[in-house]
Amino acid sequence: MKHVLVTGGAGYIGSHICKSLFQKGYNPVTIDNLSLGHKQAVKWGPLIQGNCGDKALLLKLFDDYPILGVIHLAALSNIRESHRIPLQYYQNNVGATLNLLEVLKERRISYFVFSSTCSIYGMPKKVPIDETHPKCSINTYGESKWMVERVLQTVSKSHGLKTATLRYFNAAGADPDGEIGESHHPETHLIPLLIQTAMSKRPHFTLFGEDHETEDGTPVRDFIHVTDLANAHVQALEYMITQEQNLTLNLGTGKGYSVREVIDTIEKGWDLKIPIVSGERFPGDPPILIANAEKAQDILGWFPQYSDIQTIIETAWDWESATAIV
Repeated sequence: MKHVLVTGGAGYIGSHICKSLFQKGYNPVTIDNLSLGHKQAVKWGPLIQGNCGDKALLLKLFDDYPILGVIHLAALSNIRESHRIPLQYYQNNVGATLNLLEVLKERRISYFVFSSTCSIYGMPKKVPIDETHPKCSINTYGESKWMVERVLQTVSKSHGLKTATLRYFNAAGADPDGEIGESHHPETHLIPLLIQTAMSKRPHFTLFGEDHETEDGTPVRDFIHVTDLANAHVQALEYMITQEQNLTLNLGTGKGYSVREVIDTIEKGWDLKIPIVSGERFPGDPPILIANAEKAQDILGWFPQYSDIQTIIETAWDWESATAIV
């Protein structure tokens, strides 16, 4: 069985990627310090607990497992937090990645899939956003990811590392089989916050701004089901292996939903009313983020299967109903 290292494999997206890898015949090897991930989510391969920037630990891991390639997700990713502690974000998201890349160079690992973000684009100058859009991040999190992207461009040219850079839009939903799902502490993502409020696990949902430059005044986002996102990583890895080419791709649906539309979908679908309070608009919050994902469709033949908003919410609701642990 071929081994693939997944950094951050105990986290929300990482655990779904591990499942997708396993289903395709790979053995996912997770390295995760469990600061944000959950041990219970590692179900399809071994867990090495530690930091992906720990060179000694990585060298031992590569001695123990014949790693074919790496899918690198481990990162701090809270946009608002990144404004408060920027140095920690650069040290973790950039510094640890540099250490990881040094070990990959030493061990001659050829394939590297990088978890990037639509945050690198900043305020969109055009929508939908394609991969050529100017990179002008307005937060430390996005800037840290863009730094790594530029490092990868250089490393690929200098050391022959094949790279696939995948720029996520808004990951959402949960495993349709109910084996894994989303749980952050604290939770910051829209759909689980709304569902938890609808289930009376939270007293209310705070709507941050109703004066955005959108039709109903609330931000519009492109929601991509986490299983579709996971499958894209495996397809990108296999493309690099068979074609020996680099990739830079947006992962989204090309369709946007406003915060108000998501609220309405939940309220109508489950016949309830979500208590909402008004909050201050977050400075620099883009009004609309929608992907042009035609490149991923053309190159990988990747088409989202679970990313209609109803399926996203239903799988997230089922997960939240079943467990509050992982």
